[in-house]
Amino acid sequence: MCRNIKTLFNFDPPATDYEITAAAVQFVRKLSGFNSPSKANEEAFQRAVEEVAAAAGKLLDSLVTNAEPRNREVEIERARERAKKRFGVS
Repeated sequence: MCRNIKTLFNFDPPATDYEITAAAVQFVRKLSGFNSPSKANEEAFQRAVEEVAAAAGKLLDSLVTNAEPRNREVEIERARERAKKRFGVS
């Protein structure tokens, strides 16, 4: 799966429309194999992004959990620490 697609559920504050759309773009890029589509495929690509973003938004709105919401700053710091261990200090 695309490594650039991040978990968007159960964060405080909730995922923004921008974050959902960005994940949808990454997903459609992965499926299509296009980083940016040709003019002939641009309309189909954008329509797919909109449909995936809408489905993702519905999914996020319908999910429930008893877990405490995650803190974005804490998750970012954890990701940095994992990257340091994996790739070394830069």
